[in-house]
Amino acid sequence: MHVERGSCRPLVWIGLFPAAVSDLSGSVSTGNMTDVPGQTPPAACAALQRRAAARLWLFDRVREDDPDFHRKIIPISSELTQPGLAISPQDGERLASCINIVFHCAATIRFDEPLKHALQLNVIATQQLLSLAKQMHHLEAFIHISTAYANCNRKHIDEVIYPPPVEPRKLIESLEWMDDGIVRDITPRLIGDRPNTYTYTKALAEFVVQQEQDKLNIAIIRPSIVGASWQEPFPGWIDNFNGPSGVFIAAGKGILRTMRANNDAVADLIPVDVVINLTLAAGWYTAVHRPKSALVYNCTTGGINPFHWGEIGTYTGIYRIPVIPVSSLNTHHHQSVCPLACLKVSEHHVISSFKRNPLEQAFRRPNANITSNYLINQYWILVSHKFPAFIYDLFLRLSGQKPQMMRIFNRLHKAIGLLEYFSSQDWEWNSENLNMLMSQMTPEDRKTFNFDVRQLNWPEYIENYCIGTKKYVLNEDMSDIPAARQHLRKLRNIRYTFNTVLVVFIWRVFIARSQMARNIWYFVVSLCFKFLSYFRASSTLTN
Repeated sequence: MHVERGSCRPLVWIGLFPAAVSDLSGSVSTGNMTDVPGQTPPAACAALQRRAAARLWLFDRVREDDPDFHRKIIPISSELTQPGLAISPQDGERLASCINIVFHCAATIRFDEPLKHALQLNVIATQQLLSLAKQMHHLEAFIHISTAYANCNRKHIDEVIYPPPVEPRKLIESLEWMDDGIVRDITPRLIGDRPNTYTYTKALAEFVVQQEQDKLNIAIIRPSIVGASWQEPFPGWIDNFNGPSGVFIAAGKGILRTMRANNDAVADLIPVDVVINLTLAAGWYTAVHRPKSALVYNCTTGGINPFHWGEIGTYTGIYRIPVIPVSSLNTHHHQSVCPLACLKVSEHHVISSFKRNPLEQAFRRPNANITSNYLINQYWILVSHKFPAFIYDLFLRLSGQKPQMMRIFNRLHKAIGLLEYFSSQDWEWNSENLNMLMSQMTPEDRKTFNFDVRQLNWPEYIENYCIGTKKYVLNEDMSDIPAARQHLRKLRNIRYTFNTVLVVFIWRVFIARSQMARNIWYFVVSLCFKFLSYFRASSTLTN
């Protein structure tokens, strides 16, 4: 896949790849130019070097092949909110003379970002980067990272760029004179049937990129919910709380007990290394074959190898597992051709993974109730979230400590609320261009730049993901697992003791004092016993 054209040695402009495409927080990067909030560009570069030094072990495999690989990485300071991206004239000349491929990965993807700021970072900065790209004398390809949810107001999403909800230039000019209060008030009407400013501005950015397809060789990558790595640099690597990682950790800590989602809806997770491999392959294809128009690649798993929201818990059920033959690679849409095999499987995913490899100092034993019913979800929030948080904060106050659990749960509810739109419905993504790209690659390249998610084993991937959050996000030692398991047993005993005391209290206060209450109690217990006996008899006959 090596491409070398032009008079200078080839340089690939590589930036922050979407390891956090589900929600950037902290720094915002474009190309290899990094902006750290509150720091000047030189300080930002120093911070980037410190972060890279702290993670040198990530690049051991690369170092084995090329001990001096770091000499190929040249940081360029910039500021996304400034004219011309605040790139110095010297750096601008250097970029113009030596860049072959641009991977534009910069974005704010906070779902609740104010529209004006989201527009600046996702649309205006993209415009400025395109202007800079047109000045690069040896540019072969411009690869833009979008999102599979840019057009989430549609149920079926093809690999095309849809008309924008509004002409970006007119929106930018209109918002320039408005203060933040006015923009905040009109935002719901502007974004219309899209759930947030993130998906809205990413749709605008796609249109902005498409406008330059006559002058640049362009490709657009649309990843869905980006999660931990599948294979590279090693299974389960993740370094932030963004997207599903924060949800998994909250469940593993026993903090998240309920979540509103459709159990049968697809949780379209995509490993970060799959996204990167597809992005690199698309860069090669775009530079070598120079398509006449911008190609879009939907980087998703839902239509190929689905994982469901209900599989966050542990239960047994009937699933339809897609069995996709190799011959279907060149078909228009996977779901229309794949035979389905019904398998009865015992799902051991997020919750059971954390029970086998528990997190340290868990608040409660891991357990999550996934429901699509609003009232049931509110009930469990009250019983399993707010009431325990109130009791714990009361204990902290009485012991002279600062209460914190209610604040943590409020933040959790806000984050989960932002995900409800995506966890309660399904989308169908066409993957024709992705299949075409795979067919153009040699067997060796397909192995090196693997983005074939048909090979992804979900139980194994989720197990590695959960372990990755423990090792790389929370920096917990795997040798401490026995102590963490002992802590879970302690929490289990506390729960059993509390439930026993509660039952005794209810009996003594309410039931033992009333003949009618006792009759109702005996009736309910008898009914439950009969139902259990019937269920066991039915199971025996079925087996």
